[in-house]
Amino acid sequence: MVEKTHFLSPFGCFEIQGSSLGISSVKLVDTKPCPAGPIPKVLRDCIVQLNAYFKGERREFDLQLDFGTAPAFQQSVWRELLKVPYGHTTTYKAIADKLGDPKAVRAVGQANRHNPIAIIVPCHRCIAKNGELQGYFYGLDMKRQLLGLENPMSFAEQGSLF
Repeated sequence: MVEKTHFLSPFGCFEIQGSSLGISSVKLVDTKPCPAGPIPKVLRDCIVQLNAYFKGERREFDLQLDFGTAPAFQQSVWRELLKVPYGHTTTYKAIADKLGDPKAVRAVGQANRHNPIAIIVPCHRCIAKNGELQGYFYGLDMKRQLLGLENPMSFAEQGSLF
């Protein structure tokens, strides 16, 4: 049985879904106020780990994930994203190359766009080959902030010295 809960993050309200098979969805929702309530047992670790991540206390997630019936190619992209270390980035092209299809760059981008498990499957760590931020379903500002959280020396906004 799929359970659901909400989590209030620095970026807004996330709806989290999962079952005994694993976490199946983490998505930002436009719900105000963010619903509070009991947290189902199968989702508790996810809430604890997300909370620690946003506080800068967790660099890796240790959660069972459930990609359901998503196409095999998308799942392979998401598995590659899980290998990208905290504070680092990869490119759409690099993932396509790792999957053995250098021409699949756009398909990799589409798989990122359809990632059902935001933050935990870190599609925000995927950038363009030229180093520019591209295509994040919650906007480039949030992508920049997530990368800044993970690697402030490389991705934080430049402050004024005077």
